[in-house]
Amino acid sequence: MITLRQHAISLAAVFLALAVGVILGSGLLNDTLLSGLRDDKRTQQRQIEDLNQDKNALNEKLNAASNFDATMAPRMVSGALGDRKVVLITTPEADRADVDGIAQLIATAGGSVSGRIGLTDQFTDANQGERLRTIVNSSILPAGTALRTDVVDQGSQAGDLVGIVLQVPKDPAPPVTDEQRDIALSALRQSGFITYTDGQVSAGNLAVIVTGGALPNDAGNKGSTVARFAAALDRRGSGAVLAGRSGSADGIAAIAVTRADSSMASAASTVDDIEMASGRITTILALREQSDGRSGRYGLGPGATSITVP
Repeated sequence: MITLRQHAISLAAVFLALAVGVILGSGLLNDTLLSGLRDDKRTQQRQIEDLNQDKNALNEKLNAASNFDATMAPRMVSGALGDRKVVLITTPEADRADVDGIAQLIATAGGSVSGRIGLTDQFTDANQGERLRTIVNSSILPAGTALRTDVVDQGSQAGDLVGIVLQVPKDPAPPVTDEQRDIALSALRQSGFITYTDGQVSAGNLAVIVTGGALPNDAGNKGSTVARFAAALDRRGSGAVLAGRSGSADGIAAIAVTRADSSMASAASTVDDIEMASGRITTILALREQSDGRSGRYGLGPGATSITVP
């Protein structure tokens, strides 16, 4: 049986141990621990400062390279699109600066923008697919033309129709009149699938489709619709280029979908870095390459085979 004296001695020992622990924790051990933490903090701070310096130096080099590309762009693209007309098509994600930059370079390269068409959110909405296909298939087509029967998705069918009325065919065919073009495009505009300005859209030899960057995982088939639209458009004229920002070659974005499909990858060319001057230059050179019957995958993203047109 534990006596009162033994119990008191036990409590005293416990309190003595606590006191020693407090003294050691706030004294020698605590100072050693804090000193080590301070040294680690100083080391990590120096590493952060070194990395920031490296990052700033790389940014300066990147800006210098971009400025060089922008300065040399007129020489690089001079004459690349002599007398060629280009239809400029944008998706809802396209950046205005990218679109205007490419339009300016088309003119610098000796070409001209024959019209601008904007695809709307409804155009890439899977829930609107059946309605879009119905409008496409009920459109009055120019004499001597017909929609392809081997495509059934909304992007391919819409691209086929737009290609018929907005792309000058490589093979001799009856010309599409302004009235026929207006009828087909008006049906798509009135239904909320595209936008454009009256009197400012005519046929072109080539087409460039400008999109944005990465798409979220819940974007559905938006990237696929744009990719198939571009491929169908390419087959109706002298060629098309699908151009997007960094991230457009990742995941389910349009360029990623195009590069993952061999038939589409061999049709429209892709450029995945048009926020950079080099990417816009590459877009112009890719248009010229398309008119010569070749295609390529350019940029810095997954699936690119070269930074720019060789």
